[in-house]
Amino acid sequence: MQAKILIARAIFSEVIKRLSDHFELESNQEDVIFTPEELRQRLQGKQGMLCTASAKVNGDLLAHTPELKVVSNMAVGYDNFDLRACTDHKVLACNSPDVLNETTADFAWALLMATARRVTESEHWLRAGHWDRWRYDGFLGADLHGSTLGIIGMGRIGQAIARRSSGFGMQVLYHNRSRLLPEQEAAANHARYVSKAELLGAADHIILVLPYSPNTHHTIGAAELALMKPSAVLINVARGGIVDDIALIAALKSGKIAAAGLDVFENEPKFHPEFLTLPNVVLTPHIASASRNTRLAMANCAADNLIAALCKGRPQNVLNPEVLT
Repeated sequence: MQAKILIARAIFSEVIKRLSDHFELESNQEDVIFTPEELRQRLQGKQGMLCTASAKVNGDLLAHTPELKVVSNMAVGYDNFDLRACTDHKVLACNSPDVLNETTADFAWALLMATARRVTESEHWLRAGHWDRWRYDGFLGADLHGSTLGIIGMGRIGQAIARRSSGFGMQVLYHNRSRLLPEQEAAANHARYVSKAELLGAADHIILVLPYSPNTHHTIGAAELALMKPSAVLINVARGGIVDDIALIAALKSGKIAAAGLDVFENEPKFHPEFLTLPNVVLTPHIASASRNTRLAMANCAADNLIAALCKGRPQNVLNPEVLT
């Protein structure tokens, strides 16, 4: 008898076809965002779930879904999983790492360049019909070439971002939970490990690429923003909650920093409405991994985890391997 799985959000039809060869499926191509109660009901009798960050997997859900054996995130982040609860209920939790590293690094650079060079601000001004002459001081932005790039969260995506800096002749500083090996630092454009305070004070451009957890909540708040240069640009392609959005809005209004580029927000898809009033912030709707090839690879990786867990015994990307033992 085939195991039953829930595909909790809309995904590519070819991935649904692939999963249907192994499982009895309930899919959600209407892309409804299930309430906790709806998700609980949908998971009755299911052994697996392919989900995104909108599905909150916690102790309350798991207490009412006793047949559930594996949950697989179509994302590298997994802050929607309570890993301790998953382990207590003997549910494997899996994510989809690595396949999005290069695409996310590309987008971090796109967001950095758009923010530093005031691309969206000047485009809105042009579209509004204000352009009637060239001016020597029109939309002066910040150079990237020859500047100092600070990366907080030097995992695989952070290292991919650092590698791209070589063409701009940038000095790269990074802060991480642990220092990279010397050969990794060399590969990442000779990045140099510094304290968070030193990075904040020295960097012209700062990119956040660290995972969200209670320990990284508001890694960038009012105190950290006060350490940054008034000319600095802050980019967040990691997770909402890593930045204190209210403190960032105040810093952008007061000129404590020059600009910010944000792909993620606290409480997304809702976000603080004052961001929409600020000319010095570039806003995108969590699309750093959004190329077709990469999103398809993410979906297939999440599918691989389910197939391995329910048909073969051990998926590759397990976040709580102690369940297997």
